[in-house]
Amino acid sequence: MARVGVLALQGDVREHAAMLEHLGAEVVRVRRPEEFAAVDGLVIPGGESSVIDKLTRMFGLAEPIRAAIRGGMPVFGTCAGLIMLADRLADAIEGQQTFGGLDVTVRRNAFGRQVDSFEGPVAVPALGDEPVHAAFIRGPVVEAVGPDARVLASLEDGTVVAVEQGNLLGMSFHPEISRETRFHERFLRRVGERR
Repeated sequence: MARVGVLALQGDVREHAAMLEHLGAEVVRVRRPEEFAAVDGLVIPGGESSVIDKLTRMFGLAEPIRAAIRGGMPVFGTCAGLIMLADRLADAIEGQQTFGGLDVTVRRNAFGRQVDSFEGPVAVPALGDEPVHAAFIRGPVVEAVGPDARVLASLEDGTVVAVEQGNLLGMSFHPEISRETRFHERFLRRVGERR
């Protein structure tokens, strides 16, 4: 059984944990370096990227997570998690840092405020013919994709909303809220392959 961490400092931790447990993973809610050291993969949930950044540095998690990403640990980020995995931010607040690893430039809150949230189908050819039902809640967008990253999904207007690169998977939306399991399954396969 894969032992998967969900970064549990802020954001929609419960929804990711429930999805992963439903798929048969053992879930560890990660708040301290010793908890992180015991997992085979990590999910970074949606929330506030600037808060996640500050809290991971405060609790001594930022550097271990960066080192694990460089070492090939599978990491899956949704919404703020995508922001935390981006190598570059188009609109970072002063002093904001990311873990990096995805060769992309991301813009935070690109879809507007909470009231501008929306749901709808998104084609993800890598997951099959059936589109995913995506929930966008103050989500970021990928403004530029470097040569090392691969686009998994775009909206009809070409806006990139899901990318992957090696061990990393990031998206603008929340599959854990819409009960879309295919991304979590993809992530868990990567964890299993690495183990």
